[in-house]
Amino acid sequence: MEGSGTWQGLILVGIVTWICASSYLKFTHKFRSLLQPWATRQVVGGVPLILRIQKCQNGVLDAFFSGLSCVVSVPFYTAFLPLLFWSGHGRLARQMTLLIAFCDYLGNCIKDVVSAPRPSCPPVRRITATKDEEDNAMEYGLPSSHTLNTVCLSGYLLHYVLSSLEHESVSIQYYGFALACLLVALIAFGRIYLGMHSVVDIISGLAIGVLILGLWLTVNEKIDDFITSKQNVSSFWTALSFLLLFAYPTPEHPTPSYEYHTAFNGVTLGIVTGVQQTYSQFHHEAAPRIFSPELPISSYLGRVMVGIPTILLVKFCSKSLAKWTLPTVSNALGIPIRSSMYIPKLKNDKEYASGKKTDEPKNSVGYLQKLCELLSQDSFDIDTGIRFFQYAGLAWSVVDLVPSLFSYFNL
Repeated sequence: MEGSGTWQGLILVGIVTWICASSYLKFTHKFRSLLQPWATRQVVGGVPLILRIQKCQNGVLDAFFSGLSCVVSVPFYTAFLPLLFWSGHGRLARQMTLLIAFCDYLGNCIKDVVSAPRPSCPPVRRITATKDEEDNAMEYGLPSSHTLNTVCLSGYLLHYVLSSLEHESVSIQYYGFALACLLVALIAFGRIYLGMHSVVDIISGLAIGVLILGLWLTVNEKIDDFITSKQNVSSFWTALSFLLLFAYPTPEHPTPSYEYHTAFNGVTLGIVTGVQQTYSQFHHEAAPRIFSPELPISSYLGRVMVGIPTILLVKFCSKSLAKWTLPTVSNALGIPIRSSMYIPKLKNDKEYASGKKTDEPKNSVGYLQKLCELLSQDSFDIDTGIRFFQYAGLAWSVVDLVPSLFSYFNL
């Protein structure tokens, strides 16, 4: 379609314009100066309520709400989505992947713009039963990501199930809606009980989640139609994913939020490009689904046994390949880089950080240095690129490589 390239170009130009304007005009700092004082007062004022709720603490409630938080956490969804793709429910899996990536991006952007603290510990008792919860505690508090994600994903799952029923009854709608509301309520209350969030974080998570869900339900079919079409999908999404690495606010202090965004940004790129290339073979609406005669439970278990080791191997290989190639390419182009985690050598390598190790012409280096200055960067964190390609490779294997293996093994 002739108009497809036009709106794709407009979207990319709009993002570039926003990146440049927000960096030059310091939108993040201005929004933070307006919102952070109010949010901080609300968090401090909500501490007495948290302490009253935590008076009923006991080991059973600690375990229950900690377990419930793990069940709706991002790592859980990351592990669950491949199983959903392999079950034959490709459309649902695609939409939930893109939706959680959008929720993660928007929620973490708001967190890092506002940079509002979590409830002070002590006096609040904070329970972090897993490594994932410890990492979550290092993020800012407003809005509650668990609440936001639960609203969106449970709401979309309910919508998908109800729209798939041939004879939709009022009682099914009622019980489905009540179950979704109960899950959201338990998650919201549990985040307060665990000392991870204040009431204002929960309310903002609910409000933002409802807005995102409403928006998604109006555009999800158009997005899915675009992904499964042949309208420059891979090239557009690659450019979009690259720009989204820069279209992210700088928090007041470093947090793990950007790492989560980078990972899910890579996941969406891998899913979109993989599905776009293999839609007619593996991910169409007539694909065999679990519990059907074409895909019995035994075959599905075989898929899991083949698929899980494969995607873990691809993730490891993608990471190793990125650690080897990205520094080399950056060095050749004169891009100043640093590493805080994956490549110890680059932590203190001033030559790499300054971009001096290059055989490229000086004018090329000059343009790249000007780009760094425009984006307020003295050097780029190579860990971002490594993490991005690692998760993009993993996601691509879920929807392309692994289904090809299923076909080869007659699974």
